[in-house]
Amino acid sequence: MAVLLGKDTRVLVQGMTGRAGTFYTDLAMRYGSTYVAGVRPGKAGTTHLDLPVFDGVREAAEATGANASLVLVPPHKAAAAMIEAIEAGIGLVVCVTERVPVHDMLRVRAALNGSETQLVGPNSQGVLAPGLCKIGVMSTADAQPGRVGIVSRSASLTSEIVAQTTAAKLGQSTTIGVGGDPIHGIGFRRCLELFKDDPATEGVILIGEIGGSEEEAAADYLASVDYGKPVVALVVGRHAPAQRRMGHAGTLAVLGGGTADAKLRRLQEAGAVIARNADEVAGLMRKALGPA
Repeated sequence: MAVLLGKDTRVLVQGMTGRAGTFYTDLAMRYGSTYVAGVRPGKAGTTHLDLPVFDGVREAAEATGANASLVLVPPHKAAAAMIEAIEAGIGLVVCVTERVPVHDMLRVRAALNGSETQLVGPNSQGVLAPGLCKIGVMSTADAQPGRVGIVSRSASLTSEIVAQTTAAKLGQSTTIGVGGDPIHGIGFRRCLELFKDDPATEGVILIGEIGGSEEEAAADYLASVDYGKPVVALVVGRHAPAQRRMGHAGTLAVLGGGTADAKLRRLQEAGAVIARNADEVAGLMRKALGPA
């Protein structure tokens, strides 16, 4: 099993005919994921990568049975694309677009209220269930099916930890990149809930960053339940200067809040195993899980 997606996931791509859409759709299909349609206004009735192209998401979903969407459109159009997918009743929407305006994301957040859609992103690497399905731009080079769920705000560190867990013969059940923007879809807490209920996930690796409150929300959740599975947490940015933005829009520590040490302290108090450096993560998870 996996969380969010699986063998029954049928993906449509909003923006499939563009350069990025073409490249990543082709990669995902070569990996074995089931992609069924593209959406590009004005190109209905054509085909691209041997898939039908539709003017709208609802039309595409009704014709193909798509239940997931990958949003690969420019930042100024990304919110409208996400809202269209939400209003069409798509169960999973993954947006990898960077630099979506914050005000636009407030409209997306409002559209999510009361819907059954789970949004991953924006500014996300996507979601990968090794051997089953890939939605997004995440590398599959080192991914292997396995026992560990990974949820991350950092794209580069995701690739590193996937490679580590594969080398340690742990593998991954599902890897989720929640994105680095301050306003986004599902976060650490929701991913921890999903992994808790997934029998294929025996342990969880959480990769955080300075800024925002994702890690604190995860700590509050872990402290409130008997999680029953080991959680290894890595939060990077311990040496970053305060009050200075470091890459991601959400990566900003102000007036002592959102620092790496504060986040790690909260997570440790909630029962997580703390990795001080990236190269410790897989070893700590293997030790926490015990013999296979």
